[in-house]
Amino acid sequence: MSDKKPIIRTDAPAPEGYEGEGFFATKLSSVIGMARKFSLWPLPFATSCCGIEFMATLNPTYDASRFGMERNSFSPRQADMLMVCGTISKKLGPVLKEVYTQMAEPKWVVAVGACASSGGIFDSYSVLQGIDKIIPVDVYVPGCPPRPEQIIEGVMQVQALAESESIRRRDMPEYQKLLDSYNISN
Repeated sequence: MSDKKPIIRTDAPAPEGYEGEGFFATKLSSVIGMARKFSLWPLPFATSCCGIEFMATLNPTYDASRFGMERNSFSPRQADMLMVCGTISKKLGPVLKEVYTQMAEPKWVVAVGACASSGGIFDSYSVLQGIDKIIPVDVYVPGCPPRPEQIIEGVMQVQALAESESIRRRDMPEYQKLLDSYNISN
């Protein structure tokens, strides 16, 4: 039996606020942003080689759980970060859009690899030339396939978005206009 105690991460910086002896006060949006940042639940939508690289980010060498991705969700209703990894055919496009619309707000989308970002080397009639043609994308991770470090960098960019995003941004007319441009009702 090992006498080692589990390591508990307590070094996350506190949001800006007022503190004194025995109290700390800050804005609710800052606390919610910090909580969202460290509790992203990814939904992998992997269709080709980029999916294998995403799987590598979950192994002990890269340990994506350090970034709050402890739990992969395979249900759109329980995920808040859609990781589209690989080639998306035009026939698969409606399925991807349906998965996106089933996710609860707030949600973020990461296009992993050249194929999800721009169609990659497959400039053909059957391959969607970037998932941003059918759903809004927050972060693009380039590469063919991208290394696990690049995927982690993309997740860190989503963390920055989640932390800094206003609680009310998703209710703004600009966001609704963006969804309307994709024919997505909120």
